[in-house]
Amino acid sequence: MTSHAESQEDLQSREAKHVTHVGAWLDGVLSLAKMIAGFLVGSTALIADGIHSLSDLITNGFVLAAIHYGRQGPDHDHQYGHGRIETLTTLLLGSVLIFVAGGIAWSSLERLFSGRTVTAPGLWAILLAGVALLTKEWIFRYTMRVAKRVQSKLLEANAWHARSDALSTVVVLIAMIAAQFGMGWVDGVAAIIVGLMVGKVGWDLLWDSARELVDTALPDEAQRQMHRVAEDVPGVESVHDLRTRQSAGWAMVDLHIVVAKRVSVSEAHEIGNEVSRQLRHAFPALTDVTFHIDPEDDAGEGDPSRFPGLPLRPEVEATLDARWYANPVWRTRAELQLHYLGGKVSVSLIVGDDIHQPPQCLASQLKALADDVDWLGHVEVLLVTRATSLPAG
Repeated sequence: MTSHAESQEDLQSREAKHVTHVGAWLDGVLSLAKMIAGFLVGSTALIADGIHSLSDLITNGFVLAAIHYGRQGPDHDHQYGHGRIETLTTLLLGSVLIFVAGGIAWSSLERLFSGRTVTAPGLWAILLAGVALLTKEWIFRYTMRVAKRVQSKLLEANAWHARSDALSTVVVLIAMIAAQFGMGWVDGVAAIIVGLMVGKVGWDLLWDSARELVDTALPDEAQRQMHRVAEDVPGVESVHDLRTRQSAGWAMVDLHIVVAKRVSVSEAHEIGNEVSRQLRHAFPALTDVTFHIDPEDDAGEGDPSRFPGLPLRPEVEATLDARWYANPVWRTRAELQLHYLGGKVSVSLIVGDDIHQPPQCLASQLKALADDVDWLGHVEVLLVTRATSLPAG
């Protein structure tokens, strides 16, 4: 199973790299063509659009690096994996885009208020913008398909970056057509609009990655669905303290699972394992499920490590031995079971069937002998036949 998961991860990484390489080559060609054409015909909007395409090329370089390093598995120093590399890269991309947007808007405003005229770009420049528009839209659709398939938020963000370039090209195309008919001022306005669009994409990337870095939870509906999935597992009485966080398009969850009070440790653990399986099946983006088994609902009580605890077995046995040693039931016990319930330690003594008093009477006697022990809860005596073999330990 592990090797299959690893091969699937490698396949997804190769597919993500391939689509990014394709986008990078096309962005490089489009950027060069747009900027050369813009300088030749004197179109600020087309030059700005070429810079936007160049920013896409730079973005692709960051994405390739992030995919390579961010999708590596856990190691000694990064035991939860390297997903945050993708998040940090997205944050960097957003910053770069906002910087580019500011430069475009500033130069466009300067040209607009300077009163410089814009000459008609010509039919061939308009056709170039049209070809660029169709190419960027194809890159967007291709990249988005792969992003959904490999579950990469970074790749999805890169796809929307390509879509923003396509939309900016629409604005540039309108400006060039307007300039062709003598309305050159539209070119400067269009360049400003392009800058604002680039800035909007950069801000969105910054916002999403920042939310991820501060461990923003999954949407409420997704968390409610996780509750339902976990509570539907046989043996689960309730679920509380469910917490989620995200990293590079993946999700992690930890939760408390309440089971029957006296169920065995191994059964309770297997119930938790089944909850984990069902959650992973319902939410394929989950990479880590951590569960805590509770014998009773302690929702809202806070971290138990911050409060005084109950004594563990060595102290319990020493305390009870000092009070019960004279009683043959205690000395001949076959097994001692401890149950930590309701803030007390309940005790179950398992003894042979050769005793001559009712178990309830023996339990009452033992309870009375230890009535000064404030942490002692319910006491019971259980009989087993000598023919019954008790498990070791």
